[in-house]
Amino acid sequence: MPTTTRSSGRVGERLRATSKVLPEHARAHNRSLVLQHLFHEGPTSRADLARATSLTRVTISDLVSVLIAEGLVEELGTRPGQRVGKPAILVGLRGDAFQIVSLDLTDAAQMRGAVISLTGQVIERRALDVDGRTGDELTDLVARFARLLVAQATCPVLGIGVGSPGVVDDRGRVIEAPNRGWYDLPLAEILTDRIGLPVQVANDANTAALGEFTYGGAAAGMLLLLVGLGVGAGIVVDGIRVHGVRFAAGELGHTTAVDDGELCACGRRGCLETVLSTRALRSAVEGKDPTTADADLAEVGRVLGTTLAPVVSALNLAEVLLSGPADLLDGPLREAAQETLQQRTMPAVSAGLQLRMASLGQDVVLLGAAVLVLSAQLGVS
Repeated sequence: MPTTTRSSGRVGERLRATSKVLPEHARAHNRSLVLQHLFHEGPTSRADLARATSLTRVTISDLVSVLIAEGLVEELGTRPGQRVGKPAILVGLRGDAFQIVSLDLTDAAQMRGAVISLTGQVIERRALDVDGRTGDELTDLVARFARLLVAQATCPVLGIGVGSPGVVDDRGRVIEAPNRGWYDLPLAEILTDRIGLPVQVANDANTAALGEFTYGGAAAGMLLLLVGLGVGAGIVVDGIRVHGVRFAAGELGHTTAVDDGELCACGRRGCLETVLSTRALRSAVEGKDPTTADADLAEVGRVLGTTLAPVVSALNLAEVLLSGPADLLDGPLREAAQETLQQRTMPAVSAGLQLRMASLGQDVVLLGAAVLVLSAQLGVS
């Protein structure tokens, strides 16, 4: 099993290492630099790795030898077409060396899971009905589901990543997920003890943002809004995940968006979730002709744009991604939200700002959960 690095999965740490660091952390950091480059840039010679990372050739040679011994990196022969001088041998990340088990707990009715390669290819996928379980019964079901997925892997499992609803701290403890009956639950620790593999747990919206950042090509300054039974946001600023002091950054669903609006599950009125959740959107358009339905969706889009404008301005984001049912989100709602954002932010903020659908579809949380493991175990994101 590869050596765990001191990298990137923790609050406030940069997701993608870009330069050298203090001597006491140098080896783990330099290892992350090499893996990061190979992950994103593909096969590279040792000399080019040294130039790209600003590490010495001796350091690169040592690191590559260790990574080859661990089975993470392999030599791939010489670069095609090279004719002058001694041909350089390319080294590359072995995408089939390990697999990752990912769980998506976003849906209250059904949990989804997958076995995923290091490069983001879904090898196997499964789903399991929750049947109304909450609390300890749900925890037991998650553990059994994770164990089932581990058994489906065709090579060693690097770790398990879980995207969970609720407020989740940097140790994988679910501080609160009321709809799941989880309060102060050390979910990562429980699963690690029961399954015997490293487990990373994070909020599902944060996890989805990681998936888009790593596998979907999202900008280093972005907000992903995950729309389902509830509404939550994952935020990346300057390549760093934003969690907040109490790990509740991105809880936009419970921001008051409509004065004297509908009663929300949280006990307040007019929360964004009361108009933007999948249930609220479907209720708003049910039985209406297309013109009226589009007008109602556009009105929700204006509410969303108004809610997002101060966030986008404060963080100067490059893009906002919507993840959820495209038939409801992509069209009048998205277009009205984009227009409202343009109207309510200064040109220095809104110039070039994109509001688009997420690119990874229903796999966004699963792939983000894989990134949780890559980040924690290899320093790659």
